[in-house]
Amino acid sequence: MKIQLLFFGITTDLVGTNSMTFEVLENSSVHNLKTQLITQFSSLKNINDFAIAVNEEYATDDLKLTNGDVVAIIPPVSGG
Repeated sequence: MKIQLLFFGITTDLVGTNSMTFEVLENSSVHNLKTQLITQFSSLKNINDFAIAVNEEYATDDLKLTNGDVVAIIPPVSGG
């Protein structure tokens, strides 16, 4: 099934784009997606430190993805 990935902050530089269509297996969870992303983009090795939002709501690793979901990869933000 296909989902839309959105990358923010440093993740845009790490993967070379700010969005892409991405293929995942049926019944994939956010955890499965993270594993797949680390395999395809080794630069995302710290992905467990990033927030993941699915359809504009923060998601836990056990959330099941569905066809057409929009998944945002959001790195930690610091400032002051």
